[in-house]
Amino acid sequence: MKQKVVQYIAGYITELEQPEIEKLLEIPPKPEMGDFAFPCFRLAKVYRKAPQMIAEDLKNKMEPADFLSSVENAGGYLNFYVNKEQFAKQMILAASADNFGSSKEGEGKTICIDYSSPNVAKNFHVGHLRTTIIGNSIYKIFSKMGYHVERINHLGDWGTQFGKLIVAYKNWGNKEEIEKDGVAALMRIYVKFHAEAEKDDSLNDEARAWFVKMEQGDEEALSIWQWFKDISLIEYKRTYKLLGMEFDSYHGESFYRDKTGAVVDALKEKDLLVESEGAFIVPLDEYNMAPCLIMKKDGSSIYATRDLAAAIYRKNTYDFSKCIYVTGNEQKLHFAQFFKVLELMGNEWSKDMVHVPYGLVSLEGGKLSTRSGNIIYAEDILRESISKIREIIEEKNPNLPDKDEVAQIVGIGAILFNDLYNQRIKDVSFTWEKILNFDGETGPYVQYTYARAASVLRKAGVATVDEDIDYSVLTDEASMNLLKEISRYPVVVKDASEKLEPFIVSRFAMAVAQAFNKFYHDCQINVEDEAVKKARLKVVVLTKHVLKDALSLLGIGCPEQM
Repeated sequence: MKQKVVQYIAGYITELEQPEIEKLLEIPPKPEMGDFAFPCFRLAKVYRKAPQMIAEDLKNKMEPADFLSSVENAGGYLNFYVNKEQFAKQMILAASADNFGSSKEGEGKTICIDYSSPNVAKNFHVGHLRTTIIGNSIYKIFSKMGYHVERINHLGDWGTQFGKLIVAYKNWGNKEEIEKDGVAALMRIYVKFHAEAEKDDSLNDEARAWFVKMEQGDEEALSIWQWFKDISLIEYKRTYKLLGMEFDSYHGESFYRDKTGAVVDALKEKDLLVESEGAFIVPLDEYNMAPCLIMKKDGSSIYATRDLAAAIYRKNTYDFSKCIYVTGNEQKLHFAQFFKVLELMGNEWSKDMVHVPYGLVSLEGGKLSTRSGNIIYAEDILRESISKIREIIEEKNPNLPDKDEVAQIVGIGAILFNDLYNQRIKDVSFTWEKILNFDGETGPYVQYTYARAASVLRKAGVATVDEDIDYSVLTDEASMNLLKEISRYPVVVKDASEKLEPFIVSRFAMAVAQAFNKFYHDCQINVEDEAVKKARLKVVVLTKHVLKDALSLLGIGCPEQM
């Protein structure tokens, strides 16, 4: 309908191209002000008239159109009132398609997304949830746009921290205890190392020596490192299973250790590498950045070197159209440096590298810390959420079938929705009272709305409704508002992909849920009049479908009953 209005306006304003008209076209804040509004202020200089006069002249010139009921001039705006019956018909026909919201934009193109990527032998704590949740949603959004997406878990499985962990294990570790307690036991000795190293700096030298051994292929060092990695992956994969997530690749930093030599050689060939205090750097001062450290003075590589190797490997392997990195905002400088070095190496595709930053996460306002041992496991948070939802179900609907399954879907969904409901750059606080509220702007509220729609259809004894309905039944305010919200879905998905912002989808899901609950309250559905009943049931079917699809883009499931 918006495109029709744009084309209609373009027939009378030859001075503006259709894309310009589309950008200017607004949705009025109140229904009584029309369905679309075109501001004429931009045309004042062109026509040398006041916007009010321009709007009046255009209104008088415009011929009637079957998709519009009227056009009005209001304070320099042309307000367009669509033919509600026509809109309802076109909207329902479009939204009934299986591919509603999908696009072919990405056909034949690949996008790599590097997300989650926890540091091996450390807890998958609540702070890791953000990159995992945001990255998974961006993957789903781009898939909806037709792209092939490679989900890459670039594990932090290489670096000096493993030298520290080996020293900690040899000094204070116990094999049986680590086999039994997994990452928790590794974290205990890691925290112990830092406490002891503050008193005895020689431990840091010992740790660096062990990492150099790893880099040189020492059998004992690599054997202990691989054991740490295997133990860690068991726990990480358990958390991913709980979240309903998978990855296409677990190639971490260690995978690229035999590829960093080629990077260093290429940098030397381009005369980009400079020795500085025994280390090797790429100076970036002319780009207002600190130098990018490539090789430490002991000859070991650093994560920037491995990131360069990984980017080149991914381009050669996947020929991506975009390579996206979902990490915390504090890594902004690292990615700016790393992307700039790629560009200086002559890689034209460096422009396709994108850093997607996000804000901090806290629990009930308390900041999380890795080294101090003040750590909250992601798995514990997820299971606690499931447990709390289970308690609510026992209290409010004890006879609900499949209570454990529903509790898991809603409990996990509550955490995900809370994370994705605001712009990713904003900090997120986990507050149980807010997250698990069935009446607020939360995941459980949207899921409950879906279950309500499912309940309506069950009671009516239908799963779907054909398009042969009386569209005039759907011209009331509540029905129109709901259909307008649903109609935004294709634009919402595209907007979310362009801005790399899943919150655009979560806000859409909330708007549809709120509009549906108003429709449910104002428009009795199971009535005797078959024409009215059938038309309204069709709206319920569309709502149920679009809510499920939108929530799936956030990684959230939908229970049929709650």
